[in-house]
Amino acid sequence: MRDVLHDGAPLPRRSFLAYTGGLTAAGALAGCSMGPQSTNYVGGSGRDRTLTAVIGYGNDGSWDPTQTASAFSTAANGHLYEGLLDTDPVTRRPYPALATAPPADPAATTWRFTLRAGAGFHDGTPVTADDVVFSFDRVLDPAARTLAGSFFTSWLERARAVDARTVELDLRFPFPAGLSRLTLAKVMPRHVFSRPGAWDDAVRGLAVGSGPYRQSAHHPKSHTVLSAFPGYNGPRPPAFRTMNWLTIVDAASRVARVAGTDAGAQIADNVPYATIDRLRRGGLTVAGGSGMNNLFLMFNTAHPPFDDVRVRQALRYAVDTDTLVRVALRGHGTPATSFLDEGNPAHRRARTVYRHDPERARALLAAAGVRKLEVELLAVNVSWVVDCLPTLKESWDAIGVRTTLAPQETTAVFTKLDQRRDYQVVAAAGNPNQFGVDADLILRYAYGPATVWTRYARWAQDPAARRLFAAMDRATREPDPARSRTMIQECVDVVAEQAVIYPVVHNELMTAWDPRRITGVRALPYPGVNLLQAHWT
Repeated sequence: MRDVLHDGAPLPRRSFLAYTGGLTAAGALAGCSMGPQSTNYVGGSGRDRTLTAVIGYGNDGSWDPTQTASAFSTAANGHLYEGLLDTDPVTRRPYPALATAPPADPAATTWRFTLRAGAGFHDGTPVTADDVVFSFDRVLDPAARTLAGSFFTSWLERARAVDARTVELDLRFPFPAGLSRLTLAKVMPRHVFSRPGAWDDAVRGLAVGSGPYRQSAHHPKSHTVLSAFPGYNGPRPPAFRTMNWLTIVDAASRVARVAGTDAGAQIADNVPYATIDRLRRGGLTVAGGSGMNNLFLMFNTAHPPFDDVRVRQALRYAVDTDTLVRVALRGHGTPATSFLDEGNPAHRRARTVYRHDPERARALLAAAGVRKLEVELLAVNVSWVVDCLPTLKESWDAIGVRTTLAPQETTAVFTKLDQRRDYQVVAAAGNPNQFGVDADLILRYAYGPATVWTRYARWAQDPAARRLFAAMDRATREPDPARSRTMIQECVDVVAEQAVIYPVVHNELMTAWDPRRITGVRALPYPGVNLLQAHWT
């Protein structure tokens, strides 16, 4: 759910989408420039020329790898940082990154890793086991309440330094699936991020990693420049001397940058469905990736009548999902039949499926004693989400719910949520596939006593929520894979029935690029781009 989603306490200042603005003086550590905001960053010629990518999401969300679910910064951080293991962006198979090899026995309860000789951070300091322990301590710290922590705390006990280049992870129980999650614990330099205020600097854009690219300029709401890191000696070296990532949320402007003979960009994500044929006729490759990308609705369960499950279900049954897919998504989506997308290996139809049933919706509202309901639908301004809003309004208006649409910049929406301001319903785009594809991870992305999303929905203290969280923990610990899968499906059934944070449709994301200029590109089933295997044609 991205760009995302603990107890009822206010979020800390470093919440993943709460802050915009420039870097402090600490930005010098990352070699960042906050000079004039030119989006036409060019340089070099031939293979030294700048690659320009157009990203359909804002670059002004949090850049803290332990907290962010921002589509832009999460994708960029994959080029700036490394985990002990990283995962292929499409197959999701783990491969050694900072570590030289995976542990000898994935089913063991202690995993040992040796760090890559000569690995260094962008500021020239070597990567040590102490940096790894520092990073995992941050992820596992309950006081930090990190988004990444929701993927680790149920199964990982601690990280320990054995010597300068050797680290061990102690697991609570055997959990081989955790290997693919190690990419989510990006290793960050202790000497940089242990400084007072450094995590707030990370939210605003400070980035110092050991990845193949370093952040050489960052201009919120404009662009971010990634430059090849000459000290990188890892498995996926940089192919571009410089990459300029533009943030262009407006769909028409985004397409204009990548289309035509004089196009200024070589690749764009979040391509509007209506432009696919035109871009292909112009010689571009346009490919899609299907997965967990979804339009979801989130209800404020502390705002009556949305504390009543019947009201939440009524508004879900009212949505004309077939029309939404046909008109807004041009057929590039499917109505949700589960919290999981239909391509997920663990997918099974949920016990509750919200197909268009206005009569049932009216009956549920009547049973809840709700009449003359007025709803303000707060929505992010992601282009394809905005395209879906008229159908949502028409669907709710048709059952007598007076609906007002309130689309705003994504950062503005989540800033309101971080500040715990009142709202009724939020419509937003989400995709936990940017973190992984296993069902346990996808559930924990949105649900749990320590997740940002559950706090936004004010639902963590509900008795149904507490029962769900306990059931999720039992499913994670279950050693028998078949039994664990059944238990997770039972959790998915609860999530469907409660309809607190739940997909309306799962849709395909489209990426366009010029094969005459770059090759090795693969379309992703989640927002952003990954160019670690791309190069000039």
